[in-house]
Amino acid sequence: MNFELSQEQKILQRSVREFCARAIIPHAARWNEEARFPMEVIEPIAQLGLLGIHIPERYGGAGMGMLDLALAVEELSRADASLGLTVASHNLLCMDHIYLAGSEAQRERYLHRLASGRALGAWCLTEPGSGSDAGAARTRAVRREGPCGVEWVLSGSKSFITQGSVAEIYVVLASTTPARKQKGLTAFVVEKGTQGLRPGRLVEKMGLWASDTADIVLDDVVVPDAQRLGQVDQGFVDTARVLDRGRIGIGAWAVGIGRAAFEAARSYSQQRVQFGKPISEFQAIRTMLADMATELDAARLLVWRAAVMQDCGQRTTRESSVAKLYASQAAARACDAAVQIHGGYGYARDFPVERYLRDVKLAEIGEGTSEIQKLVIAREVLKGSRT
Repeated sequence: MNFELSQEQKILQRSVREFCARAIIPHAARWNEEARFPMEVIEPIAQLGLLGIHIPERYGGAGMGMLDLALAVEELSRADASLGLTVASHNLLCMDHIYLAGSEAQRERYLHRLASGRALGAWCLTEPGSGSDAGAARTRAVRREGPCGVEWVLSGSKSFITQGSVAEIYVVLASTTPARKQKGLTAFVVEKGTQGLRPGRLVEKMGLWASDTADIVLDDVVVPDAQRLGQVDQGFVDTARVLDRGRIGIGAWAVGIGRAAFEAARSYSQQRVQFGKPISEFQAIRTMLADMATELDAARLLVWRAAVMQDCGQRTTRESSVAKLYASQAAARACDAAVQIHGGYGYARDFPVERYLRDVKLAEIGEGTSEIQKLVIAREVLKGSRT
């Protein structure tokens, strides 16, 4: 077991950190206050190779691995959780679904555009009436014979879609056999500009104000069968594979936010003087910092374990859920403690820790709530005797 990053991974980590210090951190608070998606930074992020980092080079990606992606997402999320979420969802939801379930022609058609940053991707699963219960999806895809062969008509709506109003390429899950519930879902690629596809309302959120989140409306959207991803009624099976990898990204995303909160709290505790000495010298503060550091270290190692297992071609349903569950909870505790260490200033908008606390809550909800992760983990551990 080797916990040492390779030289190439250290260079990647340092490069992303330096890029964030130069191009993201100075602007993150303003982007957040403006509640504006910072499209101007997408091209520089793409030039670093971060919009297709784990996609093979033959499809325009950087040809790296899941651990490399986890490192990059952590660094980006430490700088700006909104942009970290953009990169994680673009790579691990939209692109991964196309890469894992798509044909060679679909990979060639879409992945080059996504990896280069010429197009952002969105993944459309959640609906107003179906969050954790994918089988309750009401968006329908009806097969018919068109003038150019088989085509599908998609009708319905999706909600809470990251990159919902700025994406160019959407992966949409729709019910093709409603009686089969989640076993009757099929995925389709729908491009911006397709008649009947339009963004709905922009969602006003508790946090992540610079992340684009919108509803999607599909009003009799017609797509050819060539834009069907994978087999009919196999969309949920492919979605499970996508989420095994996506949850690693959310774990890394949470660790990045928690790390930002920890570093802010550590710095503040060394500068804030009370009763004639820095508050970092008080036992209560030291205990809080020790807990934050320990839990974030543990969370990072769980994320790295799942990522390395993916890079070795192993199934990680359990490990991905463990990483996502623990990292999201550890990061939430770290952000809460950072606000507490800042005292009244932590509750004010003068310091970034209140933003970290608002942003990190999504980690316990998105890509499967903490409660769903526990169900997944329990199901997996009951299958065998692994500890």
